[in-house]
Amino acid sequence: MIRHAHDPQKEVGMPRRYPPEFRRRVLDLIASGRKVADVARDLGVSDQTIYNWRSQDLIDRGERPGLRSEELAELHAARRRIAELEAELAATKRARELLKEAVPVGCIYSDIALSRANARGESITPTRVRRRSRGLPGGDPTATA
Repeated sequence: MIRHAHDPQKEVGMPRRYPPEFRRRVLDLIASGRKVADVARDLGVSDQTIYNWRSQDLIDRGERPGLRSEELAELHAARRRIAELEAELAATKRARELLKEAVPVGCIYSDIALSRANARGESITPTRVRRRSRGLPGGDPTATA
């Protein structure tokens, strides 16, 4: 844990999450006339955190322009989902690249041609499939790519 620069007894780590009721009580104390510095010191919350809460409260009440808390929550959720989808897309692209390296292209087309021929009830030999997938004469003229 890192020690606070001005107060070595304090540890600095991840920011704490305070419950909404606690935030509301702090804002009520400030609204009743108490100084931010006094409330911050008494409750062990930084001054800047209280100023941030007050600023967001003004936005939520429509007294200051900005994104309301609900809108911020939606925005964070959307960004999180976008990051998940981008990671999924990157993994899919990587898997596709690995498959391209591992499986020759002709094999994929061979499987497609065989399954189409089987669906039509035709008998098709691997030679005809290979020739057709390479665009050589003698391949199945009715098969489509």
